[in-house]
Amino acid sequence: MHEKMKIAAIQMISGPEVGANLVEAERLIAEAAGRGARLVALPEYFPLIGASDAERLSAREADGAGPIQAFLSETARRHGIWLVGGSLPLVASDPAKLRNTCLVYDDQGRRVARYDKIHLFGFTKGTESYNESLTIEPGNKVVAFDAPCGRVGLAICYDLRFPELFRALGEVDLLVVPAAFTETTGRAHWELLLRSRAVENQCYLLAAAQGGEHPNRRVTHGNSMIVDPWGEVLGRMDKGAGVVVAEIDPARIAEVRASLPALKHRVL
Repeated sequence: MHEKMKIAAIQMISGPEVGANLVEAERLIAEAAGRGARLVALPEYFPLIGASDAERLSAREADGAGPIQAFLSETARRHGIWLVGGSLPLVASDPAKLRNTCLVYDDQGRRVARYDKIHLFGFTKGTESYNESLTIEPGNKVVAFDAPCGRVGLAICYDLRFPELFRALGEVDLLVVPAAFTETTGRAHWELLLRSRAVENQCYLLAAAQGGEHPNRRVTHGNSMIVDPWGEVLGRMDKGAGVVVAEIDPARIAEVRASLPALKHRVL
């Protein structure tokens, strides 16, 4: 039987020093746990947003070993929480690239899921340009796991624009989306996409974002939020570092799906 459970989205403004980012992440995780959250999610690239791709490549860890992964496991165990580790750089099969990976640890510090970002961001407008495919090797598997609150599906940032990924997860109770949306695209589409994914899948959605101006002058949109299955925003943080907490209630999911059984009405 799934349980009511407080969940938390952590918002950060990560910089180029992994150690400093881990200290900040620990502070915010402790705050979330202190407010009763039992599942906590960090943002995309929580351990490092540097001035160059080379900095991210140099921070790569082998799967299952490294200070960032040790931090996530130990922090989850110490606070007794389920911890969705935003994303971190792992070694790829291509030695010139990395995997942008979300790892999940249970309340005993055991790793229960790994998701590698599938869709790689590309955007050019004026002087603003991004091409993740130059340094990131994409994943190819959708990933969900079971937690006390129910079935949890994973996606990272740009994945949000591809609803077929979320359909491929099957019926889930919670979607967790770590992100580092740019201010340009976030201002236009972030909330719209989050609420759409929650409504069409009739589940809760937790989005943990980077939010502010980083030392490398990149500006991320922030607006970490938790959305319910009817598309209502239960909590939000605009810019800055902090924590958003709300409760996931299985009865609310059941109520929405019973009154509007859209998932059962699917044809294609």
